[in-house]
Amino acid sequence: MSQINILWVDDEIESLKSQIMFLENKGYKVSALTNGYDALEFLKEQVVDVVLLDESMPGITGLETLGKIKEIDQQIPVVMITKNEAENVMDDAIGSQITDYLIKPVNPNQVLLSLKKIIDNKRLVAEKTTIAYQQEFRSLFMALSSNPDQQEWMDIYKKLVYWEIEMSKANSPEMLEVFNTQKAEANTEFAKFISRNYADWVQPKAKGAPVMSHTLFRDKVVPNLDPEVSNFFILIDNLRYDQWKAILPIFQESFRLVEEDSFYSILPTSTQYSRNAIFAGMLPVDIESKFPVQWKNDDEEGGKNLYEEEFFAAQLARLKMDERFSYTKVINHNDGQHLVNNVHNMLNYPLNVIVYNFVDMMSHARTEMEVLKELAGDETSYRSITTSWFEHSPLHQALKRIADKKINLIIATDHGSVRVKTPVKVIGDKQTTTNLRYKHGRNLNYDPKEVLAFRDPREAGLPKPNVNSSYIFARADGYLCYPNNYNYFVNYYRNTFQHGGISLEEMIVPVARLVSK
Repeated sequence: MSQINILWVDDEIESLKSQIMFLENKGYKVSALTNGYDALEFLKEQVVDVVLLDESMPGITGLETLGKIKEIDQQIPVVMITKNEAENVMDDAIGSQITDYLIKPVNPNQVLLSLKKIIDNKRLVAEKTTIAYQQEFRSLFMALSSNPDQQEWMDIYKKLVYWEIEMSKANSPEMLEVFNTQKAEANTEFAKFISRNYADWVQPKAKGAPVMSHTLFRDKVVPNLDPEVSNFFILIDNLRYDQWKAILPIFQESFRLVEEDSFYSILPTSTQYSRNAIFAGMLPVDIESKFPVQWKNDDEEGGKNLYEEEFFAAQLARLKMDERFSYTKVINHNDGQHLVNNVHNMLNYPLNVIVYNFVDMMSHARTEMEVLKELAGDETSYRSITTSWFEHSPLHQALKRIADKKINLIIATDHGSVRVKTPVKVIGDKQTTTNLRYKHGRNLNYDPKEVLAFRDPREAGLPKPNVNSSYIFARADGYLCYPNNYNYFVNYYRNTFQHGGISLEEMIVPVARLVSK
């Protein structure tokens, strides 16, 4: 590592010789100046890594110097060191994008700590993260080996998401490879767990089943509704747990997190099934029975999610809830602007449902558009683009408009998505669905070791439109391809984000409650 260049600017620099020597003994190169004018000229000619700047100096003040430093180099870190403890000075310094703020007299170790935070932060975080994950690796391995139950799987996945996000900051390719191997093993074991237990969970009056799509509203939303304020149930389509963790800090700028949990999406983990189940409060087989006209099977023409508001009204009636509610679905920019303009009117309703479709559209567009494949090439960049979207989205704008009101937010999703890597060959007829993570058809031919199959869809809580209808679901990172043009489709879809099958990312999804600050 090359020597770090420090510029220390203070009109009493002679009194700081011992501190300068301390830093030099730690390996830093320190240049000392007594006023802002000389500092600005120095910065135009020399490379400086950090500026230590006194606030009270003759000529131009430290704050004035700071502004001119930013004109020369906006990225250079500046630490303000001052005797002035006035709050307005601190506010001005922070508003001028100061990197750190120290009050005189300063201990040499205070200055050293500030420099380490600025210069060595990423390296130290990476080293600490790597050591901590090495210690956690065995704990996760033991958890995976101990036949975890449904709650333990949610806990394991939350830990994996935590370490995945931490690893993305650490920039350690070797440890990231170890982590990815452990995550892949977890997904393999999770698929086995789902294969053993899923059919039992979706049977009528099933005991011991986790909260799932069709019980989400009853079990996680209704108990958290606040009768004293306006409630917002916001469903962001296709939002993985790691994407939720990425956008949570933006929510927390305006709202306080009260509770954060997860639930299981039903199979198939796709909008048509999961989201309709959430709003109807029923499994798809029961929705088809009660709403035969509104329910559309995979092979039928027409929109598959056109009756969510009707399903939701029926669920409220079944739960004996007579709340007036608004229902808003955002599927394009115009819908988003309407939400922004209308959000204050929603405060007149006890319950507001907002369905936001952007993440799902982005997932599909990423498959089809080369530029999005580059922008969202892996999980880290996928989280990044999701964060950027949300920060500038009409949904965020709308929520900021009512953040000063007393409101209760419940955020959830219908399913997640997984980056697919392993092709699985299947054979079907022309009526078989095109989804890469599940297939629904009459004449499916497949290797039973590579998929979860339901010869009788009703065992999975799914409709059975034909006598010989069946469903198969891809596991872990598999994706289902037909023999025709097999190699082309294998290469085209590899490393794309898909949903519909069995993986931690698709099935264990977030639900959270936030309130006004």
